[in-house]
Amino acid sequence: MAHSDLTHSDPLWYKDAIIYELHVRAFYDSNGDGIGDFPGLTQKLDYLQDLGVTALWLLPFYPSPLRDDGYDVADYQNVHPAYGTLDDFQRFMQAAHARGLRVITELVANHTSDQHPWFQAARRSKPGAPARDFYVWSDTEQRYAGTPIIFRDVETSNWTWDSVAEAYYWHRFFAQQPDLNYANPLVLDAMLQTMRFWLDLGVDGFRLDAIPYLCEREGTDNANLPETHTILKAMRRFLDQHYENRMLLAEVTQTPADIRAYFGADDECHMAYHFPLVPRLFLALYQEDRTPITDMLQQTPALPYNSQWGFFLRNHDAMGVQMLTEAELQLLYQAYAPEPGMLLHAEIRRRLAPLAHGHLGRLQLLHSLLLSLPGTPILYYGDEIGMGDNVFLDDRAGVRTPMQWSGDRNAGFSRAESPRLYAPAIMDPIYGYQVINVESQKRDPASLLRWMKRMLALRKQHKVFGRGEMTLLQPHNRAILAYIRHDATDTILVVANLSSQPQRVELDLTAYTGRVPREILGKGEAPPIETGPYALTLGPYACSWLRL
Repeated sequence: MAHSDLTHSDPLWYKDAIIYELHVRAFYDSNGDGIGDFPGLTQKLDYLQDLGVTALWLLPFYPSPLRDDGYDVADYQNVHPAYGTLDDFQRFMQAAHARGLRVITELVANHTSDQHPWFQAARRSKPGAPARDFYVWSDTEQRYAGTPIIFRDVETSNWTWDSVAEAYYWHRFFAQQPDLNYANPLVLDAMLQTMRFWLDLGVDGFRLDAIPYLCEREGTDNANLPETHTILKAMRRFLDQHYENRMLLAEVTQTPADIRAYFGADDECHMAYHFPLVPRLFLALYQEDRTPITDMLQQTPALPYNSQWGFFLRNHDAMGVQMLTEAELQLLYQAYAPEPGMLLHAEIRRRLAPLAHGHLGRLQLLHSLLLSLPGTPILYYGDEIGMGDNVFLDDRAGVRTPMQWSGDRNAGFSRAESPRLYAPAIMDPIYGYQVINVESQKRDPASLLRWMKRMLALRKQHKVFGRGEMTLLQPHNRAILAYIRHDATDTILVVANLSSQPQRVELDLTAYTGRVPREILGKGEAPPIETGPYALTLGPYACSWLRL
């Protein structure tokens, strides 16, 4: 079935989407070489459709030396041979679209691998030659002196000497990832050709990796420059002129006010992740106090109608700690990263279930918030069953282990001999695949997986969650987070208890006097709303969605 036949040909599909993030190599291995691949992912699409997600975000699957898990791209227009072929990718796309699943891929526009043919040509060309000008070169390390180093515990400079070119090249990330030079219009042309290549294969959207750093200018910190926004506007213009119903999702790890700029006047990105909210969800849970969440929501600017926040609890990276005070930071570390190896670049490299201490009630509470806050929810593969992490693996590999399908060998992920797996399956007694896996949770009516399926189905029945407004309530009891999601047809009250103890709360619902709250999760109706304070009692970590 062709892309244009996707039943929901709504240009704003991403506002109602439930996105599932996965790494092709971590999902399912079809040929027994120990590495997940596109034929394997295609075999598992029925599971994803049944779960209730509506879009898949794939981590980079391009040819790469894999020194940064594929974010070091060596060829923008092909598939890494370990993951299959372009034909396998096209078969996957057709199968996904046939199930109504959209596909978002990575556009790593800021840098390439040093193995990319562009860089190999650049270093061998004379200064001033067109090929040389694809990257940023200098005779000295002193240029752009005010620019912070992102990976301070690994890199000592943003410049690396190249003995072939006899010059320094610029990189904001690892030394093996030279930055492209967007001051050269040919670079943008090449990136638009890359977009065209994947869009023509039916891709529905791009996640724009590390997008604030595209351009450089002396005397600045080389982030968020106007020149970068000019490039983004050109990408959006190209997208809108040639394709329908596609979208751009910005990765900008900054304050909500700074992120707001990446939507432009509805002429840059359609979506951006709300990074600063994430650590505050965990801080609020630890303190049993809603303030860290409500403070951040109040600092979040309104967006153009066609724009949307993307919310997540965890993803493939370590948890950023943007905008936290030193005291909040220490509290977060003490609560969630008490052991050595749990931090990376000052960020917390843990999966969701260990952060929630494996507690089903906490996991359900966090997901209830994720699915009801104003934005598009993004789930990380394996979090629907409560997968754990392995803090003994390098860098961020500990949260990128094989998907746990069953209690069989290698978690049912691969038929290979275990030492051949790209990473070991989780084996510990709490989160090991014998305990935590899809097969056993499908059979257990009280499992996290079965609960998630019910919640995703409910989320899809109420467009207000993706498109409606939000009004925060401020009850005296700070252990309670309460807000109303509303649009022309629906009014839903969300009440969440962040505490490990039962809590009573009185809400001011006088604006809704006479209405009868009905529990969406199927537990009957509450007393009608009268003029006085509306009292509710919630069990530990309970979250109610009440339709008024």
